[in-house]
Amino acid sequence: MFRRTFLALTAATALSTPAFADGHMKDIVDTAVGAGSFTTLVAAVEAAGLVDTLKGEGPFTVFAPTDDAFAALPEGTVEDLLKPENKDQLTAILTYHVVPGKVMSTDLTNGMAAATVEGAEVTIMTEGGVMVNDANVTTADIEASNGVIHVIDKVIMPPM
Repeated sequence: MFRRTFLALTAATALSTPAFADGHMKDIVDTAVGAGSFTTLVAAVEAAGLVDTLKGEGPFTVFAPTDDAFAALPEGTVEDLLKPENKDQLTAILTYHVVPGKVMSTDLTNGMAAATVEGAEVTIMTEGGVMVNDANVTTADIEASNGVIHVIDKVIMPPM
């Protein structure tokens, strides 16, 4: 238990510090790559062809599921989503995790609905901890040059 707590605190500390490279803040993709706990998310963004978009001007707010969040999906789900024939479904899931604009935790209100790039809305709850739909925000306000990342503990799915 101590090891898990130590690792969580270390990860939270690493993620909560500004991401600088050569004195310049990194974009959302480079910030996620540098954190080391978003390898599945980065692979999915690459497979969906969204890297250039998320490296673009923005600003974007990304609710970023960790590798553990992707690992909690039913076995084979990630592998199936990464197949070229499932690119549209993968893109829909990923863009459901992105809100246009830079939304910091201080901008959130309980019961707030936010329109995603995918088109559907996510619901933000702030009582008893911040949640996006049914995912907990574990680390908030990781600033990037083109937006902000909020780390979540679950992959959220758009309504079908």
